Amino acid sequence: MIPLNPLGRFLRPGLLFALSVFLTGCNSAILNPKGQIGHDEKTLLITATVLMLLVVVPVIIMTLTFAWKYRATNTKARYEPKWSHSTAIEVVVWSIPCMIVLVLAVLTWRSSHALDPYRPLDSDKKPVVIEAISLDWKWLFIYPEEKIATVNEITFPVDTPLNFKITSDSVMNAFFIPHLGSMIYSMTAMETKLHLIANETGEFPGMSSHYSGAGFSKMHFTAHSVSEEQYQQWLAKVRGDAATLDKTAFNALVAEKNHDWHPVTYYGTTEAGLFDWVIARHMGDNQHYGMKHDHKAMGHDAAAGESHAGHDMPMTAEGHDAAGHAADVHADDTHAHAAGAADEHADHTADEHAAAGHAGHAGSGE
Repeated sequence: MIPLNPLGRFLRPGLLFALSVFLTGCNSAILNPKGQIGHDEKTLLITATVLMLLVVVPVIIMTLTFAWKYRATNTKARYEPKWSHSTAIEVVVWSIPCMIVLVLAVLTWRSSHALDPYRPLDSDKKPVVIEAISLDWKWLFIYPEEKIATVNEITFPVDTPLNFKITSDSVMNAFFIPHLGSMIYSMTAMETKLHLIANETGEFPGMSSHYSGAGFSKMHFTAHSVSEEQYQQWLAKVRGDAATLDKTAFNALVAEKNHDWHPVTYYGTTEAGLFDWVIARHMGDNQHYGMKHDHKAMGHDAAAGESHAGHDMPMTAEGHDAAGHAADVHADDTHAHAAGAADEHADHTADEHAAAGHAGHAGSGE
C-alpha cells in the first residue's frame, strides 16, 4: 500500500496541471456578463454560493479533522463510549444553518421578483421590441415597429431595453443569450416574454439551450450590441433587401428543416400581425387556450344560471308572467292546492302550501 504522504505529493502537481488545462481559454458568459440582468444574476449566484459554503466548508473540514483525530491508530485521542449529547453542539449545528436558510429565503424571494423575465426594465430610452420565433432549426426575429425581419441575427442599440416576445412554430425550445441574462422557453400556441439590456457593445452568442431535434446543435445566432448610429445604419441595410416576409415566405422558411446552420437572412418588409398569426394557427378552433365551449350548452347553462340567480337581476317578460302567476297562487291558496296537489298533497294544509309557495317565489315576487 502506498503511504498517504508520498501519494499526496505525487497527485498534487498532476491535479493542478489538469485543472489548469481545463480552465485554459475558459470564458464563462454567465460569470462575464455584459448586461444589467446578467450582472444581477451573477451577484445572486455568488452570494448564494458563499452563504451555502459557510456551512459546507466547516462541515468538510470537521469531517476530515474528526476522522484523522479519532482514527484507530491515535491512542492519545479521548475515548468516551457513553457520550451522547452536547447542548452547545446542538445549538451550533442547528442555529447556523437555520439562519443561512432564512437569509437565502429572503434573498431568493426579493431577487425572484426583481429578476422576473416578464418585468419591464426601467429606462429613459424607448425599448426595442423583437418577436422571436423558434423554427426547425433556426431563429426568426421580427421587428414589428421597424417592419423588418432577420434569421439567426439580431442587432440592437446599447443601453436600450429589449422587449422580447417569444413563441415557437414547432416543438418547445429555449431562448438564451448567456452574456445578457435569463433564459426562457418558446412554446407553440403560447407567448412568453423576456426583458434584457446590454451595457456594452459587442457580439454576444445566442443559442437554443433545449434539445429540439436533429439540427439542434446548429440552432445558434449572434446578438450585436451597437451604437445608435450603427443601429440606424443596420436598419437601412435590412430595409434595402427586396425580400418580403409574409405567410407564404414564412411557410417556405418553415419547410427548410436545416440540419446545418442556416445563413443570416434579411427581409426588408414584413406582413403585419405575423407573430400573432403564428400563435393562432396552432390553436385551431380552440381560441381559449385549451377550453372548448359548446355555445348551445353555454346558452342553456346561462339561462339556467339567470333563472337560479334571478334574485339580483332585472326580470324579463317571462319573469313578470312568473311573478304574476306566483301572485295568483298566493291569492287563491285553496284553488292552487286543489288543482296542483290532488291526492299527493291531500294532507297539506292551505297555510303550509302558501308558505312553501311564498318561499319558492320570493325572488320574483319580491
